[in-house]
Amino acid sequence: MRLAGKTAIITGGGRGIGKAIALALAAEGCSVIVAGRTTEPLEKVASQIQDQGREALAFVCDVSDPGSVEALFARAQQLWERLDILVNNAGQSHSELLVRLSLDTWNRVLAINLTGTFLCSRAALQWMLPHQSGRIINIASTAAKIGFRYAGAYAAAKHGVLGLTRSMALETATSGITVNAVCPGWVETEMVQSAVENITAKTKMSPEQVREYLAKESPQNRIFQPEQIAFAAVWLASEEAQAITGQAINVCGGQVMS
Repeated sequence: MRLAGKTAIITGGGRGIGKAIALALAAEGCSVIVAGRTTEPLEKVASQIQDQGREALAFVCDVSDPGSVEALFARAQQLWERLDILVNNAGQSHSELLVRLSLDTWNRVLAINLTGTFLCSRAALQWMLPHQSGRIINIASTAAKIGFRYAGAYAAAKHGVLGLTRSMALETATSGITVNAVCPGWVETEMVQSAVENITAKTKMSPEQVREYLAKESPQNRIFQPEQIAFAAVWLASEEAQAITGQAINVCGGQVMS
């Protein structure tokens, strides 16, 4: 197992991409804390990991709240001497024309996607730097590289995550820590289901037609599975990827080529 004895915190770990990453890291030998805002799905993921014989803990955390993030990392330090991997996966999207977007919604989307990534990364770095090792993996989006209609706040936040990733990578380049981003396209998650429902409500398209429309944004003409994103995260967390830092790995079937 490539990650035997390692420790990891995954935010947004109760469902979708975060759940897939938590299970994949545990399968490679990691002890895992899955953090998120809803207790029940977190506990289910932790239980699945424990059933595999790995250490796992569910922890309720709002990544946009500095006090909540502080409590998360304090609990991790009670359990472990060191943190090897942080996966910043917690995120929230919103579909609306920018001209109609409220300031409250704008601030909330940026707080969860961007400020949450900053708060968790800062806490992780303060713990990783004395050990001169660690992996920070930010789950961004193809929206970090291109614009999307009706998703101005989300695209702005994810562009910010990518800039933060690159800055952290430069600041930690000689420390044994790597910082990278994964940029998924459309993935079978609640976010895709929400997009399908929103587009269906605002157009004459059926849900099946909307799914076909979203799939066609990728040259592979498909919507991807959370496990495919998890594969990239496991690789970035491994020793084999120690020379990879400051990068944004697209997992989108060619939707974005850069």
